[in-house]
Amino acid sequence: MADQMQWANALSTRPSLEAAVTEVVQKTTSSLTAPANLGLVFISSAFASEYSRLLPLLAEKLSVPIMIGCSGGGVIGTTSDGQTQEIEAEAALSLTLAHLPGVNLQVFHILAEELPDLDSSPDTWVNLIGVQPSDTPQFILLSSSFSSGINELLQGLDFAYPGSVVVGGQASGGMGGRQTLFCNDRLYREGTVGLALTGNIVLETIVAQGCRPIGQPMQVTKAERNIILELDEQVPLVVLRDLINSLSDQERTLAQHSLFVGVAMDEFKMSLQQGDFLIRSILGVDPSGGAIAIGDRVRPGQRLQFHLRDAEASAEDLEFLLEKYQNQESSTTSAIAALMFSCVGRGEGLYGKPNFDSSLFRRYFQDIPIGGFFCGGEIGPVGGNTFLHGYTSVFGICRQQNS
Repeated sequence: MADQMQWANALSTRPSLEAAVTEVVQKTTSSLTAPANLGLVFISSAFASEYSRLLPLLAEKLSVPIMIGCSGGGVIGTTSDGQTQEIEAEAALSLTLAHLPGVNLQVFHILAEELPDLDSSPDTWVNLIGVQPSDTPQFILLSSSFSSGINELLQGLDFAYPGSVVVGGQASGGMGGRQTLFCNDRLYREGTVGLALTGNIVLETIVAQGCRPIGQPMQVTKAERNIILELDEQVPLVVLRDLINSLSDQERTLAQHSLFVGVAMDEFKMSLQQGDFLIRSILGVDPSGGAIAIGDRVRPGQRLQFHLRDAEASAEDLEFLLEKYQNQESSTTSAIAALMFSCVGRGEGLYGKPNFDSSLFRRYFQDIPIGGFFCGGEIGPVGGNTFLHGYTSVFGICRQQNS
């Protein structure tokens, strides 16, 4: 077993941080047969006053060369009986340890002011990260939600590392926004902590944005920045009102608070389906001119489709993507571990019951350790580019390259 990749995760809900650390370290180390060279730790905001004690407590019981993590409004982990639990709004600690032979790990912490201009050459980004694009690194990013420059960082990584996969989330929870990032033995309040993995590892993603399309795809015929001025050469607000009038009573009620717009990511794909859209919020409408402002830049020629989001749509969306993944060649059988980055707006608040997304994921990936947290924003690819999402569950699925 020693030359095989190994992952272990443990979750503790003990209210004492010492007891929680002891429990997760004991459980994870006892299920590995080789020393871990990577640790990922997620701590719930119920421990906000004790964040600074976490790394010293871990270091007393554990020696891992690279450790990253952050705080979350809730944490996700695997219990002793192999079930995954999503613990929201109460004390919890999730620790993932990995033994990764043949994998090189590069860790970094970047502040917004250190980011190159977006018109810089790819080399500037490569020098900042310290990994060559030819190695096709897989990235895990954990960022603070305030002034982290995360959108610029994601664009820069996509630009400098074509073909690389990027997943992660923004730290969340804590009174007064006391979010914390952990990197080796350091604690940070802002910026982004990142991990680049190269070598014998593949990271694949499922990005469940939790929406279903309504109406038909339409083309943006006039736009400025994030404002849609014309859809199919018509006034956007008129198009939207007509669409809402055609909905069922239940959908019409839902559209009052859960209406979104999906931007098609592949300009050449003729028949669009779930997973082909980047979901963005509708920020406002101009009642006089009929324009619609959305939470992203939009340009003429792009195709859009309005979407609705509710618990049922979220469940169907995740199931659709899991089945699609299962039908691919890589299959679910060679997966060794998974990381889960879920929006604080999902979970029990959305579904009315706990552990929904993780239980659904478990039906397809039976016996692998899963660790993660509830995020203030989720990072994952749609249509070949990486974005910061809201109301999304992003899964990073790990396997060996040569499996």
